[in-house]
Amino acid sequence: MPDARELEEKVGRLERLADSLGSVPDEELVGTLNAAVELLAEINAGIEARLDAAGAESREIGGLLEGVDFGPFDEALEDLERRERTPGESGV
Repeated sequence: MPDARELEEKVGRLERLADSLGSVPDEELVGTLNAAVELLAEINAGIEARLDAAGAESREIGGLLEGVDFGPFDEALEDLERRERTPGESGV
């Protein structure tokens, strides 16, 4: 999976290619556009790989959270909210 620096470098190369399109001779234009398309494909593949990895991590975290009992936390939060809604009660 490409890292952020590698993707940034490819985006930089793509930007330089885009900036040069106006000055590229017609006979080189197809080659320059092909290079841009190749860079776009590499950038896209890198982004997709990062999204896949993030999705896998998200599923893993979701699985871990399913096993956590938040009951005591929820009860404490409900108790705190109840105290905040009840006027005249001490908050401590």
